[in-house]
Amino acid sequence: MHYGLLTYQEGKEKYNVGDYVQSLAARQFLPQTDQFMNREKLGAYDGETIKLIMNGWFTHNIHHWVPAKEIAPLFVSFHMNSTAAPFMLTEKGIDYLKSHEPIGCRDKFTVKLLKEKGIDAYFTGCLTLTLDNYKVDDSLRGDDIYIVDPFYNYPTQEKLFLTPKHFVRGILKGDALNLGKIKKQLKKVVDKDLLESANYVTQILPVGKQTDEEKFAYAEECLKKYAKAKLVITSRIHCALPCLAMGTPVIFLNSFNTFVDTCRFDGIIELFNRIDIADDGSFTNNFGLDGKITKDTMVTNLGLHHALAEPLKEKCKSFISKNP
Repeated sequence: MHYGLLTYQEGKEKYNVGDYVQSLAARQFLPQTDQFMNREKLGAYDGETIKLIMNGWFTHNIHHWVPAKEIAPLFVSFHMNSTAAPFMLTEKGIDYLKSHEPIGCRDKFTVKLLKEKGIDAYFTGCLTLTLDNYKVDDSLRGDDIYIVDPFYNYPTQEKLFLTPKHFVRGILKGDALNLGKIKKQLKKVVDKDLLESANYVTQILPVGKQTDEEKFAYAEECLKKYAKAKLVITSRIHCALPCLAMGTPVIFLNSFNTFVDTCRFDGIIELFNRIDIADDGSFTNNFGLDGKITKDTMVTNLGLHHALAEPLKEKCKSFISKNP
């Protein structure tokens, strides 16, 4: 039997390391990786029968949906975003998903979406919750605190001037007046000493610089840093979810308010110690934080992820061990 592993088509300017973190979660269950398989080109595959764990966000290229019949899929941690759903849930798309049901979904929004079309679906959570294979002994945990892509949904100068179209859209939305919003909001929730001493990591990198192998290596490098961290503060779910798996204390900065974002968090966001930011910049938290996050802030992860992680592991192991 052959085994495939999802890779991803780069955007025009950037690629998301979180995609590769999700593929690392799938890779741990494979006896070997025989072929990288681009998520946006699964309909064009014409090789031998190949097993593929189909986790993550689907899909940006609707023209290659549905996947080829030679692909034997396991649908777990599957997310169908609200922007793609109308194009994916055609008669052909519905028939395809029904032929591989039940469909394990990363979020409860996707479960609801599929059930409305008569597709048997259930909530699994994200496969990155199984990344405890990167966990280290607590004796190896240092004093490093990482801040990873905080409030990345806020306007930035880079986003505003990306293209003339982005600039016009940003001006109309008022983004030009909010270019310092990330820094301003961080100062509200994290004290000055920690902001100056923290290690900063991004999971969004330029395109055309790395091979798939190098992208996987960078994703692993990130996980190894987080595994030894004293604390991680992030707005990236594919940083926060692996931290839960690795036992690293993590605080999720939640400033998302658009449906495209909130639909993908349904059922996931409850797993985190969170700081929730309102549109006016005010904030609350669900873990008893008094004041700002400091070097001495101690948090204990909620532990709710275990009920999702263990069934996911069993599902993947069973899929790999059985004949297609």
